[in-house]
Amino acid sequence: MLRPRITPCLLIQNGGLVKTVQFRSPKYIGDPINAVKIFNEKESDELIVLDIDATTLNRPPDMTLIARLAMECRMPLCYGGGVKTVEQARTIIALGVEKVALSSAVLESPDLITSIAREVGSQSVVVVVDAKPARTGGLVEAWTHNGTRRTGRLAIDVARDAESYGAGEVVVNSIERDGMMKGYDIQLAKDIRSATTLPITVLGGAGSLADMTSVIRRCGIVGAAAGSLFVFKGPLKAVLINYPSRAQKDELIDHALAKSA
Repeated sequence: MLRPRITPCLLIQNGGLVKTVQFRSPKYIGDPINAVKIFNEKESDELIVLDIDATTLNRPPDMTLIARLAMECRMPLCYGGGVKTVEQARTIIALGVEKVALSSAVLESPDLITSIAREVGSQSVVVVVDAKPARTGGLVEAWTHNGTRRTGRLAIDVARDAESYGAGEVVVNSIERDGMMKGYDIQLAKDIRSATTLPITVLGGAGSLADMTSVIRRCGIVGAAAGSLFVFKGPLKAVLINYPSRAQKDELIDHALAKSA
């Protein structure tokens, strides 16, 4: 039986590790390679690394940095940012990365999901849905380019299409909750969970391990990912890479699954 995964998400800008709030105001917090080394020691389930400027600046993936990350990382690694072609995805997987995250490119050309999945396997293709409520109507739309471009498409429809075109996983990221540390958007997570049978990972808003327990309990077997929670500590948000111990993680997951049964 699959178990929920607890996943740090690291944001890269200009080769440095940063953290955003609602996809804005990136704050430099250190060296990503050093963060990977610490997450290795803490036995993280997996790691998501996203280059937040690659697509916005129309820049290809930094293969040198990706190679360094993959060489250092001792856990499954998912990389996203600027991936627009099958060749780029193939190179990234060949460097030792387990999963390639896709967003704007596949919203424009969803058949790219199929082409990349055919080349590297569906299990290695992740579609990231950056989501934000529309101004009216209560619907949640998908956005791209660091939350600056409205696609006009519903987040749930993007998740459905990801599955139909051959992706292996969906990551749903709440733009409004990003960096706020006030809890996940549970309704968004439920909606995406009901829209696809694929494994999903929920990102955006985690402020405590209890938030992770809550999303797993209320949504079932999902991955719980976080950025701020694993790079900040305390009310003043001092920079400190952290991750639950194996005992804490097992307790969190067992408690969540017991409550959902």
